[in-house]
Amino acid sequence: MSEEQEYIDSEAEQGEELYLHYSFTVDKKQGPIRIDKFLMDKMQQVTRNKLQNGIRAGSVLVDGKTIKPNYKVRPLEVIEIVLPQAPTDAYRVEPEEMDLNIVYEDADVMVINKPAGLVVHPGLGNKSGTLVNGLAHYFQHVLPIKAGNNNDRPGLVHRIDKDTTGLLVIAKNEYAMTHLAKQFFDHSVTREYTALVWGDLEPAEGRIEGNLARNPSNRMQMIVFEDGITGKEAVTNYKTMESFYYTSLVNCILETGRTHQIRAHMTYLGHPLFSDARYGGDKILKGTIFTKYKQFVDNCFKICPRQALHARTLGFEHPVTGKRLNFECPIPDDFEQLIDKWRKYLMSRKIEE
Repeated sequence: MSEEQEYIDSEAEQGEELYLHYSFTVDKKQGPIRIDKFLMDKMQQVTRNKLQNGIRAGSVLVDGKTIKPNYKVRPLEVIEIVLPQAPTDAYRVEPEEMDLNIVYEDADVMVINKPAGLVVHPGLGNKSGTLVNGLAHYFQHVLPIKAGNNNDRPGLVHRIDKDTTGLLVIAKNEYAMTHLAKQFFDHSVTREYTALVWGDLEPAEGRIEGNLARNPSNRMQMIVFEDGITGKEAVTNYKTMESFYYTSLVNCILETGRTHQIRAHMTYLGHPLFSDARYGGDKILKGTIFTKYKQFVDNCFKICPRQALHARTLGFEHPVTGKRLNFECPIPDDFEQLIDKWRKYLMSRKIEE
């Protein structure tokens, strides 16, 4: 792989859930053996501690049921396991002091409100200045871990794009990370996004089901494949909250979390996110030919020179207490100013009419 291609792949892997799903069928001649030992033979790259955390977190199922750590496997049983995805980069993460907008924190989890322009995870083109660098610095002062050690550092079970704002949950220990990964796999984590898109959606609310994979002609994009085979399952529910004649404010509820899911799904519907350069939303896609309107849209692009997308709400079960935690963060200033500008535009049209 070329250096340029590696950078593209690394940068484009934002906005996804970070877990791995495994499935094994026990051989019909297998004798009784503890499940952790059985799985260690099958998954030699996974430590016993990780497997035991997975069992405790309910992330290991035998024939669809949770089991205890001392469970012994039986012939022909189907074992499924969901574990957090380990970091795949080869870079040592250097701690960097960073102002983190912490919404909530306890001994097990932390929720932050990510600003626009902050890359979540280091990659070839972003070895420093990422959220993970900031977390490494923060955690070295509050947790007994070795800074820069990718295997011991608490971390992410999902990501959002560099220029998308909003809520992220961070696991502060291995057990919490495993428990949260299972929740993302089960689609029990609730996430709502606010987006400004081009045009009026018809119908005004609906459900988008379309597998997502890289665009073969542009690997910086994800696109919908309708063959039902290519790509990963992706489901987005949407509802129009306000219509501004040429743009619409939309609430998006994720059932899955794939790379660029909302951005790709809205583009698939013919309504790219406003100011989304990667998907063509940074051009005038709806509206008049008058110079005054063009100037208005250009001013809107200047106010919010990024995709108009904000991860507004986040809800999950606390890994230890079992209590449901729900968070909401306000729309950031640039996005709020953009919405206000379109509201005023709509009012001016109504007055003229």
